[in-house]
Amino acid sequence: MPITNQELSPQVQNHHHFKIFKPYGFLSQFVPERMKKKKLLSELSNFPDKTMAIGRLDHDSEGLLLLTTDGMKSFQIRDKRIEKEYYVQVDGEITEDAILQLQNGVEITVNGTMYLSLPCKAFALTDEPKLPTRGRNIRDSRHGPTSWISITLSEGKKRQIRKMTAAVGFATLRLVRVRIGNIHIDSMNPGDVVPLPNFNDVLNR
Repeated sequence: MPITNQELSPQVQNHHHFKIFKPYGFLSQFVPERMKKKKLLSELSNFPDKTMAIGRLDHDSEGLLLLTTDGMKSFQIRDKRIEKEYYVQVDGEITEDAILQLQNGVEITVNGTMYLSLPCKAFALTDEPKLPTRGRNIRDSRHGPTSWISITLSEGKKRQIRKMTAAVGFATLRLVRVRIGNIHIDSMNPGDVVPLPNFNDVLNR
C-alpha cells in the first residue's frame, strides 16, 4: 500500500526544494565570505532555514541552480550521472575542430595540475539562444564576431568550461546553465525562484 503524506516523518515532509535563475554577479552561497561584500542567494527570496545550493555557479556565471534543505538530495544530484547543460557565448566563430576537441576532452589545469576533461556533448548553436539580457554588457559588437555553443558535462571542476573553451582557442564571454538532469531553466529570468515539489524528475535519467 502506498505511503500517505500523513505517514511520512516530519523531516521528510518539511524539506523544501527550489530552482532559481542565478543572476550574474551573485555568489552561489548564503553565508558571506570573510571581509568580502558580495551579493548572496539570500537576497533573492526568504528561503527556509538550512537551505543550501546544490553545486555552484561562479560569480560571473548565470542560470539554473537548484536549492534544497535535504542534504541527501544534494548528494544525489551532484552525482556524475546527472548531466548539466550550458549555453556558452565565445569570442569568435567556433570551428568544427574546436567542437571535436571539446567532445573528446581537453587538458586543463585543476588545482595546479594538468587534467584531461571527460568526453562530453558539445555542438554549435545555429541561432543565438533566447536568454534574458545580462545585467552587465558583454562587449561591443565592433570588437568582432561571437558564437554560441552547447556543452553538456557530467563533471564539475572549478571554472571548467571557461578553461575548456580557452584550451581550444575561444574565450568564454557568457556562461549560462540551462539544464540539470531533466529540470530546465525554461523561461525564467534572473532572480526568479520557483518551488519544486520534489527532485524525482531530475533523478529520472
